[in-house]
Amino acid sequence: MLHRFRTAMVRPGRDRLTGTVEVDETFVGGVRPGKRGRGAEGKTLVAVAVELLAPTGFGRCRLRVIPNAHAPTFHLFLLDCVMPGSVVVTDGLSPYRAAIGEDYRHVPHIVAKSSDPAHVSLPGVHRIASLLKRWLLGTHQGAVEADHLQAYLNEFAFRFNRRHSEFRGLLFRRLLEQAVQVEPVSYRSLVGNPSTTAEEIQPPRKHRPHPSSISGTSPGHPWRDHNP
Repeated sequence: MLHRFRTAMVRPGRDRLTGTVEVDETFVGGVRPGKRGRGAEGKTLVAVAVELLAPTGFGRCRLRVIPNAHAPTFHLFLLDCVMPGSVVVTDGLSPYRAAIGEDYRHVPHIVAKSSDPAHVSLPGVHRIASLLKRWLLGTHQGAVEADHLQAYLNEFAFRFNRRHSEFRGLLFRRLLEQAVQVEPVSYRSLVGNPSTTAEEIQPPRKHRPHPSSISGTSPGHPWRDHNP
C-alpha cells in the first residue's frame, strides 16, 4: 500500500520548475569499497534539480534515477522537470552544455577551477542530496534497494516540496486527491524483480487436516447442555 501511495505522490501534469534552477547528480547507496564519486560501482545515479529563491532559500525539487551521466539523459530530465527559458546552474561537467542547448540559459560553476568547495558553489543540490541520504539512512535504515529507489525519491520530493505547509493534515487529503487521478497500479508493476511468472507463484497450501490420532468426535459438555 505504501508503494501505491508513492506512485500517487507524482501528480499527473505537475508544473515544472521555473526561475533559477540548480541541477547536479549524486550517487545513492551504501558505503562500498573501491572507487568513489563518478564511476563508483554498486551505487545508483540520481539527477537532482532544485529551485533557488532569493536570497538564500530553496523552492521545489525533482529527483530521478538515471542510467548514466550523458547529455541525452540530462536533456530528457531537464525537459521533463524544468520549464524552458529558465536559468540552469550546473557544475563543469561537459554533458550539461550539450543537454541544455538553446532551451535554457546556462550558468556553469566549474568547481575544479574555483576556490570554493562544491557545496558552496552549488548549495541547493548538495542540500537536497544530503537531506535525502540522511532520510534514507535514518527513517529507512538504508534498506532501500535500487529497484525501488525511484518510489522513495518521489516520496522525499513530495514531503520536501510541502515542508512549509501550515496544516499538516491537508497533506494526506492532497495525497488522496492525487490518488484518484493516477492510473491503477498493479502488483506486478510494484515488484522489483518481475521475472517470476504467474505459473511459478505457488498457490497457498490448503488447511492440513488433523492427524487420525486426535480425530473423532469431541466429548460432550453436560454443564453446557443442561437446561435448568
